[in-house]
Amino acid sequence: MRAAIYARVSTANNGQDPRVQTRELGEFCERRGWTLAEYVDVGVSGTKEKRPALDRLMADAHKRRFDVVVVARFDRFARSVSHLLRALETFQALDIEFVSLSEQLDTSTPTGKMVFTVLGAVAELERSLIVERVKAGLRNARAKGKRLGRPRKIVDTARIASLRAQGLSWVAIGERLDIGEGTAYRAAHSSAKNPSKSESVTRCKPRPTEARFEPPKTVLLQATQDLLHRKDRSIRFAYGSVTDIDV
Repeated sequence: MRAAIYARVSTANNGQDPRVQTRELGEFCERRGWTLAEYVDVGVSGTKEKRPALDRLMADAHKRRFDVVVVARFDRFARSVSHLLRALETFQALDIEFVSLSEQLDTSTPTGKMVFTVLGAVAELERSLIVERVKAGLRNARAKGKRLGRPRKIVDTARIASLRAQGLSWVAIGERLDIGEGTAYRAAHSSAKNPSKSESVTRCKPRPTEARFEPPKTVLLQATQDLLHRKDRSIRFAYGSVTDIDV
């Protein structure tokens, strides 16, 4: 039977030696005739679920490189019941046994399976209590009239359209207006589909009254005609004046 022994010490320079754990674990495996592979974390806190040797152990477990995991104590493997239970559930799904020497837990025995079931019930109770507390807090907040969820942000769709017309990307528009890229995209398309609704919701300031201007070509033509008319009148007036003087 292939065994994986896991040992961990929190500090590397404070007199803690992982060989104290690996020696006992090695002797236990030898008495049972198991071949063993060592996974040792040195100077890593047990509160961290991500540890180099533990990560390698879990990866090798999915590759079925051993049949049983052996540890000296629960706290060497996991500091929380939820972390321990998740690991045990993974091992159970992979048909890998778990042995803890100090707690005398062996999931291959009826007593070990009973302890595993109790740990699972405790963890499920803990999850249920957390969910109930969260729901109670949400109900209390609603009763006080508090608005739940992310706060709404007023979006100026006219400014978005103007920036988009200038050639800016959605990312640049979001950074310019301090909104998300997706928010800018949705606001622009919502405004295009329903302009009246989007303006009433997203416009921050009323628009000034817009004056009606003629197209530039029409304005230029009208100005030219007025200029020619005034010049023609002045020429005729000047010519008539000269004729009167000659007479």
